[in-house]
Amino acid sequence: MELMIEDLMEQLIEMGGSDLHLTAGLPPYFRISGHLQPIGDQVLSAEECQRLIFSMLNNTQRKNLEQNWELDCSYGVRGLARFRVNVYKDRGTYAACLRALSSKIPNFEKLGLPDVVREMSEKPRGLILVTGPTGSGKTTTLAAMIDLINRTRAEHILTIEDPIEFVYEPVKSLVHQRQLGEDTKSFANALKAALREDPDIILVGEMRDLDTISLAITAAETGHLVFGTLHTSSASQTVDRMIDVFPAERQTQIRVQLSNSLVAVFSQTLVPKKNPKPGEYGRIMAQELMVITPGISNQIREGKTAQIYSAIQTGGKLGMQTLEKVLADLYKAGQITFEAAMSKTSRPDELQRLIGGVPAGAVAGGKR
Repeated sequence: MELMIEDLMEQLIEMGGSDLHLTAGLPPYFRISGHLQPIGDQVLSAEECQRLIFSMLNNTQRKNLEQNWELDCSYGVRGLARFRVNVYKDRGTYAACLRALSSKIPNFEKLGLPDVVREMSEKPRGLILVTGPTGSGKTTTLAAMIDLINRTRAEHILTIEDPIEFVYEPVKSLVHQRQLGEDTKSFANALKAALREDPDIILVGEMRDLDTISLAITAAETGHLVFGTLHTSSASQTVDRMIDVFPAERQTQIRVQLSNSLVAVFSQTLVPKKNPKPGEYGRIMAQELMVITPGISNQIREGKTAQIYSAIQTGGKLGMQTLEKVLADLYKAGQITFEAAMSKTSRPDELQRLIGGVPAGAVAGGKR
């Protein structure tokens, strides 16, 4: 019986998986609750693997893939889900990774996002960054914030994405979505054009380079609310990464601009649950929350980013929290193991202090 890509997608969703991997010479692999596992014993030949992958692509996408040997796109199955698709070459044959995205835009309330995230989405202008490693739910958090705005305010929302993952139907807001490679040649080009398109809110799918970061800061300075993502794991690292992109002679100016335009940084990661129930999503989100205060703004301006962590520690009344505080609370509540918490921290000593030492039988040591 010929394997169909839609059947694999349906099986992935039924099992609560997040990713589907297709590789010649191996069976399909699913990532479930953060762990990879082979599905079935049917090994995919190179021809079958290519057939499954090409069944998701249109003629333009196939041509781009054959020219560039890599492709990012999205694929939707009506009534099931949308998938973010990355196709690449592996030892001369095509392989692919498909990330499952809910066909329904995530509800802000159901995600259980902190109140401060809602408050920040209500800001009229400024730069809000959602950061974290690949697969940490950044797109989901941003989608919930955009959806909240769409449902509650009459704004012009413009998104620039690679690829488009959630499709927004206008409710109170006017929404335009532009996809890299189909609707625009680059994030920077789309951002330049965006400033002439009368947007109130701009979402930049990924801030990858100097031009994109510079334009996003300028857009925030000129009265727009700008959302963006970066692959950083803490608030202070996010500030440093943005500034380090620029040549030394421009960094002082960028520090000043960033200190004036940045509103908040939400750095998040997904942690395996201790004992997930059957059918339950097996990971829980932990977020470091930084809200810009006059003190933090001054630290950014003066290049004292090492002091930002202390400011977050003492900013609880404003809704701020460190990742270590969240991990410690999740551990104390019995939701995650000590080892899982330690695997997500870059400050193991601080986490151990908050937990009260190393539990008996546990293995200490955080990520490096």
